[in-house]
Amino acid sequence: MDSSTRTILVGKAVTTPASLPESQGHVVLLPKFGNRHGLVAGATGTGKTVTLMTLAEGFSRLGVPVFLADVKGDVAGLAAAGADNEKLAARVNEIGIDGHRQEANPVVFWDLFGKLGHPVRTTVSEMGPTLLSRVLELNDTQSGVLDIVFKLADDRGLLLLDLEDLRALLGLVAAERKDISTSYGLVSAQSIGAIQRALLRLEQEGGEMFFGEPALELADLMRTTPDGRGVVNILASEQLILKPRLYSSFLLWLLSELFETLPEVGDLEQPKLVFVFDEAHLLFDDAPPSLQQRVEQVVRLIRSKGVGVYFCSQFPDDVPDEILGQLGNRVQHALRAYTPRDQKAVKTAAETFVPNPALDVAQAISQLGTGEALVSTLQEKGVPMPVEKTLVAPPRCRMGAITEAERAQVRAGSPVGHKYDQRIDRDSAAEMLVQRAQSAAEQAKAPPARTREQDEAEEGGFGQAVKDAVFGTKRRQGMVETMAKQTARTVGNRIGQQIVRGILGGLFGGKGR
Repeated sequence: MDSSTRTILVGKAVTTPASLPESQGHVVLLPKFGNRHGLVAGATGTGKTVTLMTLAEGFSRLGVPVFLADVKGDVAGLAAAGADNEKLAARVNEIGIDGHRQEANPVVFWDLFGKLGHPVRTTVSEMGPTLLSRVLELNDTQSGVLDIVFKLADDRGLLLLDLEDLRALLGLVAAERKDISTSYGLVSAQSIGAIQRALLRLEQEGGEMFFGEPALELADLMRTTPDGRGVVNILASEQLILKPRLYSSFLLWLLSELFETLPEVGDLEQPKLVFVFDEAHLLFDDAPPSLQQRVEQVVRLIRSKGVGVYFCSQFPDDVPDEILGQLGNRVQHALRAYTPRDQKAVKTAAETFVPNPALDVAQAISQLGTGEALVSTLQEKGVPMPVEKTLVAPPRCRMGAITEAERAQVRAGSPVGHKYDQRIDRDSAAEMLVQRAQSAAEQAKAPPARTREQDEAEEGGFGQAVKDAVFGTKRRQGMVETMAKQTARTVGNRIGQQIVRGILGGLFGGKGR
């Protein structure tokens, strides 16, 4: 156990341990600065995953829920107890960890495809046009058309739950393209066709399973166990990572949901949730400047919601400077300076640390062994400590994958399986549009309503009375149609006034859940 029950042990400094505030030269992360975000970087095979598991366990023992993606399948080991061996015992003894024991963590498995965990869903309306455009890989013109589609759905009170709803609304836009272009902006048939083709590709890749109900409720990611441990939520991402746009857009959607939904709490004694963004470079690859600016804003402000965001990537410069400057807790594993790109990354990493006179950071980064890292965390008053070469503490869980039987056992004991494992399909935009079309067809076939003039005609007043009856009926139908349209606009406007879209275009304050 670390020297204080209210800190997270990262490891033991081997540079200048006497300068550290903790006994035995321990490098710790203070929970009250856990919401100041962090970065875990390093080349493949240098120990990043083990460091993430150590941090996740530390937060969980403090009662802080954690969400992280499992892109290789080994993070699932958090659900099983580790095994003692000589190498592990030697590392524990060298670091000086009191009371270290092998134990499992409370884990809930999630999976966008519903195979290796509980299905994770959101609705099309909740994701919004900004992130959905990125998932569909639309250009600026097509994204503008998708904005119009969402605005039309909001104005007409059409709830977009799944891709079938979106496809139905695209059909409506195509049918009313001229009128919609006049009211909302130019909509071309080519752009509609491109969006429909992109939807088809997404469905063929299995992405349609992500959209629907029951939609994920954030409270289910922020659970604690009866004994006060934070639940570790693991997103199975071995297949998802093969679709990088969907992977990064999903995590960004989840982060924006937290930002828009959670209340302001200021600085707490420990975070309400820790969110780990593995393979962080995928978030920023090909992201337009407008999206990067919004991500920066979310990261900067979500700290006051009690959420700590930890990025994990190979190179520190995978994260834009504006965001990198907001990451107060740093763990840098080895980088090999073989190429000019690597040399630049080493220089960037060295420059982002608080200097330590006893350590040549640039040289040390390329000489670190597996399980070693350069670490700097925020200490009292939020001041970053000088960088220290550190032996990273091992986790208590299994450092490797689990079996299918073990995963099934964890899922069987999950507190949320009954809530998400069965899909719900309620009436939404697709069904509503079909119903409206059927109603309009029935009205067109129905005989016209009898009028006073027709009654008078039957009593013997033919000729002009018949003409008046015919034209009078048309006028009356026209008035009814006009009133119906006005009523529809009023209802649509009222619904639209209840709809608020957040910083990344997601739907808030009228989700219809």
